[in-house]
Amino acid sequence: MIARLMTGAAALAVTAGMAAADYTLTVLHTNDFHARFEPISKYDSGCGEESNAEGKCFGGSARLVTALADARARSNNSILVDGGDQFQGTLFYTYYKGKLAAEMMNKLGYDGMTVGNHEFDDGPEVLRGFMDAVNFPVLMSNADFSGEALLADKLLKSTVIERGGEKIGLIGLTPQDTDELASPGPNITFTDPSEAVQGEVDKLTEMGVNKIIVLSHSGYGVDQKVAANTTGVDVIVGGHSNTLLSNTSDRAEGPYPTMVGTTAIVSAYAYGKFLGELNVTFNDAGEIVEAAGEPIIMDAAVAEDEATKARIAEAAAPLEEIRKRVVAETAEAIDGERGSCRAGECTMGNLIADAMLDRVKDQGVQIAIQNGGGIRASIDAGEVTMGEVLTVLPFQNTLSTFQVTGETIVAALENGVSQHEEGAGRFPQVAGMSYAFDASQEAGSRVSDVMVGGEPIDAGKLYNVVSNNYVRNGGDGYKMFRDAQNAYDYGPDLADVTAEYLAAQGPFKPFLDGRITMK
Repeated sequence: MIARLMTGAAALAVTAGMAAADYTLTVLHTNDFHARFEPISKYDSGCGEESNAEGKCFGGSARLVTALADARARSNNSILVDGGDQFQGTLFYTYYKGKLAAEMMNKLGYDGMTVGNHEFDDGPEVLRGFMDAVNFPVLMSNADFSGEALLADKLLKSTVIERGGEKIGLIGLTPQDTDELASPGPNITFTDPSEAVQGEVDKLTEMGVNKIIVLSHSGYGVDQKVAANTTGVDVIVGGHSNTLLSNTSDRAEGPYPTMVGTTAIVSAYAYGKFLGELNVTFNDAGEIVEAAGEPIIMDAAVAEDEATKARIAEAAAPLEEIRKRVVAETAEAIDGERGSCRAGECTMGNLIADAMLDRVKDQGVQIAIQNGGGIRASIDAGEVTMGEVLTVLPFQNTLSTFQVTGETIVAALENGVSQHEEGAGRFPQVAGMSYAFDASQEAGSRVSDVMVGGEPIDAGKLYNVVSNNYVRNGGDGYKMFRDAQNAYDYGPDLADVTAEYLAAQGPFKPFLDGRITMK
């Protein structure tokens, strides 16, 4: 049972007067950066230099350098930590893998980070290379990785750092279903987050550490459960659900910090758009007596550090020819927002699914399924560059074609809507078919009115399907596709397919047509 959420100082047992032993720490934090080294637009996609000069852009490593210098100047004691998913999301990752992320994180002066699921997108080998390059600990408590030789001698479950003469314990968390979300390989077993955290808290407490921070790439809901189900956790720095916690923004999903018992939970949206700044005061027993702060928006008011900007421009040079090539035009913005494409029919989902189906229609394929979590950004109106398409579809997924029964299709749709209330990435965008779902029903019994080509789906009939290779091989819980018949996973790149389809439409007009309905 999640404890009642409380806000502000009223939620805390504030002592009468601050004793000499009270200790104040500023926790600076980021999460879900996703290789956004350059500034981003309001759509979380690329933002050109002209727009940046006009003050229309947000984030970017150069702004973070400035913001961090200012924040550190405001504090006697500060740490900088990350809630995971530095990897994946732009051509910078496609080209450099973890090398540029390591360089920038070292420059920014991080004290620790947790492993996000996307840190496993290219297997343990790329993660190990990243860990060898950074000068801070990388953490993951809720997994047995002792059998993975690339990680066993480097990755830590928890660690202790010192700041201002005090010991601070850091614990890492990653999604328990990372084996479904990424490619960690067969040698890692993921475990329950609350049990893992409590185990590390107990070890740290035995070592005399009474100030403990969990770096959690597990989502806002799981963070609240971990806070409620454990003792001894002071702060949880969140990630994975791209949650904005704030006391001032009308888009916030909760207060900053969100208090569950005596645990302060913070999260700063994603893509470097905000820098989280939490000021925590502990008494001598290591108990929080005050916790207050607010994410700082990285808008045009934050100056860009020129040296960092120049370094990012240098790193971008090999990418320019690819990124700047205009491939299509759209008459209106195409909505690829997380809150749209993981909740219901979205215009970007329709575009991608239609593009997939169009590419293989001459093979007799009837159905296309695209996971909403594979859609990473929107595209604004006007010219569309390949860089924009690659920001929407950064994973280098290929088209997969296969055959499954109607019964399996329905099971796949049930999987897709099973975590609707959590905004999970498995939500299915489709083409060639339509379906309805009722999120108030039990998971596994939510889908109805499934139609294929205008006819009710036949449970016993074999259908030809196209998806991406990640979904076909069981990603996002689509395990029912692993045993598909006549599977071929090595089709063209999904980003290329989408770009070519978009180009063939003339000025594209985004649309919704009711192919997915919520009851």
